[in-house]
Amino acid sequence: MTRSGDRPPHADAPVPTRPGLRLRFAPELRFLLAVRHRREDEVLVPHDGTSTLGHVVQSLGVPLTEVGELTAGGRALRPSHRPRGEETVTVSPVRRPQDPRSVPHGAPPSFVLDVHLGALARRLRLLGLDAAYRNDMSDHALVEQAGAEHRLLLTQDRGLLQRRALWLGAYVRGARPDAQLLDVLDRFAPPLAPWTRCMACNGLLTPVPKEEIAGRLPPGTRRTYRSFMRCRDCGRLYWRGAHSGRLEETVAAARAAVTDAARSASRGTPRGGPPVR
Repeated sequence: MTRSGDRPPHADAPVPTRPGLRLRFAPELRFLLAVRHRREDEVLVPHDGTSTLGHVVQSLGVPLTEVGELTAGGRALRPSHRPRGEETVTVSPVRRPQDPRSVPHGAPPSFVLDVHLGALARRLRLLGLDAAYRNDMSDHALVEQAGAEHRLLLTQDRGLLQRRALWLGAYVRGARPDAQLLDVLDRFAPPLAPWTRCMACNGLLTPVPKEEIAGRLPPGTRRTYRSFMRCRDCGRLYWRGAHSGRLEETVAAARAAVTDAARSASRGTPRGGPPVR
């Protein structure tokens, strides 16, 4: 029994720190973390040894679709790895442009976009990219379509990207459609084929004789323009008129972005790799 005024044994001993998993997120991934962690070099996570590494990373807000490598002590780890005791893991981003081998069936990838990315879908279609979109799709339906049609899901919903049933996905960065478009092009560097898809429905465009559609054209358009395209799915007509100047600017910026991404890849191997699985 300790008498009054006596010091308990080991009073000066340091209080042991709680064992945990230390995660070092690359700067490119920190915007996905909670605000309190974004400036930290390491995030300490109390760990009981039962949760997988992938679960811990995603619980902090970073979907595995955005993670290119998980490493500890120079060795690569899988998301299914179960850390034991104290361990320090480096979390690196997906390589840009993303390795085409990480998109099954080769390039170019086809996409499906969530209900909040309609403007981005129209821009992707302008560039000839296969971009499925409807504004009434549930999360479950989006995941199902992505798997059934081998489409890569584009979204800003991190919870959607963490669904186990999701085939492939990517988080879209940027608040405005033009910035979102450049982010997708920088990540995938897909081959572009502008003016070949319907911006309204994603169908392919085919040339149509002016005489065949003359009755559908405004008089001024009928007199001024000679070349027309028609969507083979919805029948919408397209021609390169005065209204196409802004679209031409979008196409030019897109081509420059894809070229820059390809050059960046040729200069060296960036950090990270294809999405971890």
